[in-house]
Amino acid sequence: MAPILELDMYQATAVAALVLLLGRFLVKKIPLLDRYCIPAPVVGGFVYAIVHCIVRSAGIIEISADMTLKNVFMVVFFCSVGFTASFRMLKKGGVQTIMFLGLALGMVVLQNVLGAGLATAFGLDPRLGLATGSIPMVGGHGTAGSFGPLLEDLGVANASVVAIASATFGLVAGCAIGGPVATAKIKKFKLHSAELAGGEGGIEAEDAGRVDSKRFLDAVLALIIAIGFGTIVSMFLGKLMTFPFYIGAMLVGAIIRNVADATKKELPMEEIGVVGGFCLSVFLGLAMIDMKLWQLAELALPLVVMLAAQTVLMFLYANFIVFNVLGRNYDAAVMTTGFCGFGMGATPNAMANMQAVVGQYGPAPTAFMVVPLVGSLFIDFLNATILTGFINFLG
Repeated sequence: MAPILELDMYQATAVAALVLLLGRFLVKKIPLLDRYCIPAPVVGGFVYAIVHCIVRSAGIIEISADMTLKNVFMVVFFCSVGFTASFRMLKKGGVQTIMFLGLALGMVVLQNVLGAGLATAFGLDPRLGLATGSIPMVGGHGTAGSFGPLLEDLGVANASVVAIASATFGLVAGCAIGGPVATAKIKKFKLHSAELAGGEGGIEAEDAGRVDSKRFLDAVLALIIAIGFGTIVSMFLGKLMTFPFYIGAMLVGAIIRNVADATKKELPMEEIGVVGGFCLSVFLGLAMIDMKLWQLAELALPLVVMLAAQTVLMFLYANFIVFNVLGRNYDAAVMTTGFCGFGMGATPNAMANMQAVVGQYGPAPTAFMVVPLVGSLFIDFLNATILTGFINFLG
């Protein structure tokens, strides 16, 4: 048995920072990682996890880290997500945004039904199937890193490592199937861009103002206030059913954002996004160094089957439902490739998929407005809500 080295919460965070820097270096040096938009903390974290697994198996050393600060960084990130839930922006996107959001919510439900069903078929806890469902697929690494420990607290063994591994698989699979699906539709129906001139379009950027220290202070204060009041909201919600403990902060953040929109008050949204982004990176770094790869061995076959099934589900759903519902035109084809990206990975994957298609076939302004709106502003919030329902139902 390997001797155990224990890291306190400050040392653990320092190691997470080093893992993040290693990941950034590798992503910069290895084009394949950059092409598939694999997050730097995930890249560095997997290198750490593999090395840790090897030295532990060799009986050299096992590292145990205090994860106290992981929850702090996670709450800040999800609170920043709450601030992006603007109903004004949803209205600006029009009917296509509502339809795309509806399709995404349908996919969330199907992914969880499939995951829970296959887990049950393998004789596993059906809640472990959620760790191959919308937790890592639609939710990505951020949701995987938060709901994994929640499931483990509820008695679901190995949920964290399964969720993180599934999220990494989803990033690659979402890019791999997205392009071919769109290309096939464009060629089959002889589709072409309606925009013969001009750029690709995109979300109308909100005037965030110049980034400065005062705006950063305002952003941090807004997050702290939302998190503080969010703990009270979480306390009351927790009496009704099992919720992730960050849900209160998300709700309060969303309320502050929509009140500000209604009263035409400006919030430092760019700075809130930056703070949330770096907290996500450190949180993922901590989640990755806490991952124990040796726990995956006993789940190898069920995990492979469940992830393969999720890939087939996404292919069929995008190919036969998403494209047809969105209008069977060129923009629909581009949105379909974007759907594959964020439905199995993250919004940057969706953007990368769409950029590849429009670079070859021409601009798709509607797609570049709708997909980021849904992928970055609304789906994380609604996915967390639906997942909470599944966890309580299956529990």
